[in-house]
Amino acid sequence: MKKEIQMSKTRIGNEIEHGKYLAGLDNGNFWYWTSPAGQERLKRRRQVFAAQLTAGMNVLELGCGSGDFTKSLAETKTRVTAVDISPDLIASARKKVPDANVTFKVENAYELNYADHTFDAVIGNSILHHLEMDQAFKEIYRVLKPGKGICFIEPNMLNPLQIIELSTLYTRKIFRHSPDETAIVRWKMKKMLEAHGFENVRVAPFDFLHPNTPKCLIPLVRKLGFIAEKTPLLREISGSLLITANKE
Repeated sequence: MKKEIQMSKTRIGNEIEHGKYLAGLDNGNFWYWTSPAGQERLKRRRQVFAAQLTAGMNVLELGCGSGDFTKSLAETKTRVTAVDISPDLIASARKKVPDANVTFKVENAYELNYADHTFDAVIGNSILHHLEMDQAFKEIYRVLKPGKGICFIEPNMLNPLQIIELSTLYTRKIFRHSPDETAIVRWKMKKMLEAHGFENVRVAPFDFLHPNTPKCLIPLVRKLGFIAEKTPLLREISGSLLITANKE
């Protein structure tokens, strides 16, 4: 237990430092959201999250970073609580998203300062792979209202580019990953969520559109990507995974 606590503290410290580093960059450009293909990916992800929400819901965005997705959540007329472990990223997000229905807070995903059954939905983009997921899911389950759901989009460990990027310390540094982040294995994620009591668990291959795809090829690659997401075996190497589940 002491070893697990120390590992969590180390991981938290690493993520805070990584957040400080990211806050000094143009986050949109860093994550390739500003390229034409990046804009298409951003639009689709925002649509996925918006489809999970209805006006008036109390929503927790876990790992909001600098607020790239928070703005679109605010437009759904929900009450958004957006949290991140990094004070620097939260400061950036507050400037980017001044909407009255959004509250930004520095929070530890392993010890959320909210009562049981507080939120109608818990969502996040590319956050779970930064966390000790067993610890995080205990808290997510606790603060989620019975019968309500979660929605996350995460990198797929079986994607060849992910394998390369995470394979060595050198490639991690080149692609500017935080020291502890990993990626998600589809069947392991499903099993983990079910072990934490979630129901209707779905972990689906999602997104074959690389952010550096030339603009002229985006319509074709997007169309082929939709086909690939439904093709046995090929779908397993998608760029991301779409994760949804409900609390019993």
